[in-house]
Amino acid sequence: MTPEQLQDVVGTAVRAVVDRGALPVEVPREVVIERPRNPEHGDYATNVALRLAKPAGRPPREVAELLAAELRAHEGIASVDVAGPGFMNITLATGALGTIAVRAVTAGPSYGRTDTLAGQKLNLEFVSANPTGPVHIGGTRWAAVGDALGRLLEASGATVTREYYFNDAGAQIDRFALSLMAAAHGRPVPEDGYAGDYIAEIAQQVLAAEPGLLERPEDEQQERFRVRGVDLMFAEIKRTLADFGVVFDVYFSERTLHETGALDKAIARLRENGHVYEADGAVWLRTTDFGDDKDRPLIKSDGAPTYFAADCAYYQDKRDRGFDKVVIMLGADHAGYVGRYKALSAAVGDDPEVNLEILLGQLVNLVRDGEPVRMSKRAGTVVLLEDLVEAVGADAARYALARASVDQTIDLDLDLWSRRTNDNPVFYVQYAHARISSLLRNAADLGLTLGEADDVDVAALVHERENDLLRAIGEFPRVLTAAAELRAPHRVARYLEELAGTYHRFYDSCRVLPRGDEEVTSLTTARLWVCAATATVLRNGLAVLGVSAPERM
Repeated sequence: MTPEQLQDVVGTAVRAVVDRGALPVEVPREVVIERPRNPEHGDYATNVALRLAKPAGRPPREVAELLAAELRAHEGIASVDVAGPGFMNITLATGALGTIAVRAVTAGPSYGRTDTLAGQKLNLEFVSANPTGPVHIGGTRWAAVGDALGRLLEASGATVTREYYFNDAGAQIDRFALSLMAAAHGRPVPEDGYAGDYIAEIAQQVLAAEPGLLERPEDEQQERFRVRGVDLMFAEIKRTLADFGVVFDVYFSERTLHETGALDKAIARLRENGHVYEADGAVWLRTTDFGDDKDRPLIKSDGAPTYFAADCAYYQDKRDRGFDKVVIMLGADHAGYVGRYKALSAAVGDDPEVNLEILLGQLVNLVRDGEPVRMSKRAGTVVLLEDLVEAVGADAARYALARASVDQTIDLDLDLWSRRTNDNPVFYVQYAHARISSLLRNAADLGLTLGEADDVDVAALVHERENDLLRAIGEFPRVLTAAAELRAPHRVARYLEELAGTYHRFYDSCRVLPRGDEEVTSLTTARLWVCAATATVLRNGLAVLGVSAPERM
């Protein structure tokens, strides 16, 4: 019996007691089922009696005893003990946990998926670096976490569009073009320009495509370097991210907001809502009406639109495309951005608490031999995505970056994450999957198969280590749900490490394959199902993080 199935059983017991008039309360929409910290207290626990006691006007233990009597009659429950102020500790009947393994294996890739977020249409924007240089280590963290979050939200039933917004308009693009020109002419890069070997590389690619470019007027040169340079840089960004396993559904160009008139339409809509005014020759949005610390300019006194004006148009474009919620992932250096963006959402007529969500992430520091790693081969002092992948591999990089809560700064030890030992967390989890894959291959060589689900003798699974592992497998759907709702992919990684450890302890205590002339029993087959179920969860969990599950290591 899975935790979800037990939730239904407890909910049915509450409904039965209410229906016969023993409890004058409304049946709760959801029942909380948890694993006790002390295994001696049973397989699962619930506080539902405590929640119902006050509205029922009855002592919690009395309510608990009413519900416990109902639950004890269920064939899948061995015992229910009322503890403390009214908690119910539930021990499942022999073999009830074993059904978890059967369910996991038969569900396969869909095991763990739920519909808790079904009906939600989300736009998830992450990375979104300027197309003026390769993806750096900060963007790499968002690539790993953002892609994992998208997979998590989809696993919980949401419809997710991953979107990359590239700022291909504005002063930074002019500086980029001038930097390419300088490199092509062999001149020093402008003081406020972009440095790094990649600038010279792209400049040479532009010249190769347009051989006579340097003989043309400088304003024409700058335009060609801008157009071709941005295209080449962004193509490299997309290739690098794709090699990292991150592909976006939409790549949105800021320039289109200017070229299509979307920016003017967005400002007009805000003006119609009564939140735009003019002062000092500029056009302003009165964001202070919605909690911002100061009003924000939309059009500068020289007539040029601000970056915030483009943000206004972009947000409205997303909502016009039908997204219920706009989710944006930003670095911690953009914390000041939150207030103005919430004010923008409110000025449009949305509820910022419903239609907008901004996630802030901290920095990543790379260390090797205990010392900071700062230099990149191509970008001077900036560490790039490709530098990290070259150092530890894509799997380890993705896992390491997704393993920590985004509100924590990471000191990523390159020595640790490049090892093929159990102190490397991703190796530890992947090795557990490879170990099970090897065991299942050996079983096949002996002529042993899982057989039919209906024939599994789940009642044979009574060993403590078996039950520990089955309970852990049963938690997977709830881990995914909680991680999605809390926007916390790191919870999946930590769970997988715990599951791998639980499997290794099971394997050390419970013989799976027969030795020599040992007889093959129903327990042998049942334990094969437990192993296969563990592999299913490891595989599904790693897939959520965008990490492979090798069958051989």
